Amino acid sequence: MSGTALPGFRLDLTGLETRPAQVWGGVRLVPLVRPEPIADLRLHQELYEEEYAAVPVGRRTAYLSYIPHGFVADWTRDGTPAAAYGTRLDAPGGSPADLVRLRPPRRLAKRAGRTRLRFLPLHLALDGYLALHFGGPSVAWEQWSERALRRGLSPRAEEAYAGDQVRGLADALRVFELHPGQCGLVVYVADALAAAFAVPHPDDYRALHRTLLLDLYGELIHHYALLSAPVPDFRADLRAAGPITSTAELRAAVAAQERAWAAFHDDTMAGGLLDTAYRARVVRRLDRFTLARFLPEFRPRRENHIGEAITDEHGRLAYLKTFRLSEPQTRRAHLLDRLAAHDWHLPTTATALGVTEPQLALRLDAAGFGDLLRQDVLDHYRRSARG
Repeated sequence: MSGTALPGFRLDLTGLETRPAQVWGGVRLVPLVRPEPIADLRLHQELYEEEYAAVPVGRRTAYLSYIPHGFVADWTRDGTPAAAYGTRLDAPGGSPADLVRLRPPRRLAKRAGRTRLRFLPLHLALDGYLALHFGGPSVAWEQWSERALRRGLSPRAEEAYAGDQVRGLADALRVFELHPGQCGLVVYVADALAAAFAVPHPDDYRALHRTLLLDLYGELIHHYALLSAPVPDFRADLRAAGPITSTAELRAAVAAQERAWAAFHDDTMAGGLLDTAYRARVVRRLDRFTLARFLPEFRPRRENHIGEAITDEHGRLAYLKTFRLSEPQTRRAHLLDRLAAHDWHLPTTATALGVTEPQLALRLDAAGFGDLLRQDVLDHYRRSARG
């Protein structure tokens, strides 16, 4: 699935304008609007009858997950507008026997024609996270077990919650109206950035708006939704603009408030997502567009988002979907990154992290990687830590 690397990849909202937030309880929705929609790339949804499925991704390897729907991307090669290819599960007036039975694709992203691609939304990003250093130790140091050297990190599993389990999200998506030209949404729960979603065209977004309830959200977001109090709404204060004596002055004052809100959102609230350099890899080339997935640097005690994006030849964002990692998920990835950077040598990695070798071993054990170590070695580290 992984292709060529995209060095210095950053998320850029050029072409998308931020609109004032809408608040429902602990959920804050920030609309993203395109003044000029991308007409030669369109997305539509493809529903699957089975919510849980195994997708073969390699020899003797399968990706098993909750997969309620897929996306189909259609594009044109000459820049002319592309028509959104709609999917109907039943014909008008048809009976239940007329339902079309759809099967998940054998790959997470698969061509369905010269100008059509099927892919599983968000699962490209999750697959990239779960495949992180999947092969395990690259050097047979004495601390690693035979199982670790033979099987690596197989299998790896992470837990997530469907959007309809995030308290308040379904109501917020139902209550608020869509803006003219809206092509995306940034979701905050207890003012923590939970997810960002953007598509090329307003018609696509109207059709895919409710799919946010089918997406996956991390444990942190689910926890915040359950325990958070209602967040405050940001209300424009036009008194600072001075006396307003005409309709034109009123419009100018409102426009200035909207610009100030957009700058505050993009620079501050979404800074953890946008002000980050990601490690990105190309999944598929779609003529002038590129589908890629990206991973952060996995810095503990900071926001860490994984995701997937479609960009055009100028780097303009056409499609985006992100997933926020919890702190334990970030720590696990950080440990794997540090081990791989030091050839999986525990003493060298411990020195680089500023801890002792037994402390590093106990961190690995607490992160769920203890069974990769030989049992006698792990027991020795435990006794050393107690001593």
